[in-house]
Amino acid sequence: MLKAIIVDDEPKAIQGLLWELKQFKDEIEVIKTFTDPEEALVFLNKNNHQTNCVFLDIQMPKMDGFNVLNRLKYRDDLAIIITTAYDDYAIKAIKEEAIDYLLKPIDSDDLRKTIQKLKKFLLKTVDFDKLESILNKFYLENNKKKITLNTDGKLIFLDEEDIVFVESDGNYSTIHLEDGTKILISKKIKEVNLMLPDRLFFRIHNSYIINLNRVKEFIKTEGYVVMSSNHKIPVARQRKIDFLENY
Repeated sequence: MLKAIIVDDEPKAIQGLLWELKQFKDEIEVIKTFTDPEEALVFLNKNNHQTNCVFLDIQMPKMDGFNVLNRLKYRDDLAIIITTAYDDYAIKAIKEEAIDYLLKPIDSDDLRKTIQKLKKFLLKTVDFDKLESILNKFYLENNKKKITLNTDGKLIFLDEEDIVFVESDGNYSTIHLEDGTKILISKKIKEVNLMLPDRLFFRIHNSYIINLNRVKEFIKTEGYVVMSSNHKIPVARQRKIDFLENY
């Protein structure tokens, strides 16, 4: 069953949508509603695994819906349905990869179509997760040290030793490989850091994670390391001691 939340600063709008969704009670469950987008953001960033979809209002006083989307930690498995009384947000909704766009007052037939889209989205997500599980199990059983990156609706499998370092690029990260290839992924560096094994990778700077096996030199006097790719990576002053203990 689909698990949804509703974010709208108008309680009457929330009640109206809840009433419309009752006809789909066997297909979708609203687990929480929010009139404060900040509270919704905290919930989603901590409990995104509980939620399949978000019915999100655009015009809200504290923070508009698009700002909420920009501050989400995870978007890959979350379906967004834009709800608004104005029809001039459609193009931006498409650019934000929203599953659907509903005009208030929400029409029952339009909502029925949206539910169908949500079910298809969930089916794709389930298949995607199943494949990821199968591949990870294969690599584990065959003692293949692969790192799996789940981003932008695709899985990237990399050999641990092929990664030289990871560089922060705001809300994105660039993975630098031994052969010179660069892979840009839509994850912040702190998220990538959680995916990489501590025994091999070290966050040497707020903007860099390095592969310890790919360090050629540590220039103490100037405070940087030289990687196997000849890139010079700065060592944050507060991380020098930790680095020397790990290396």
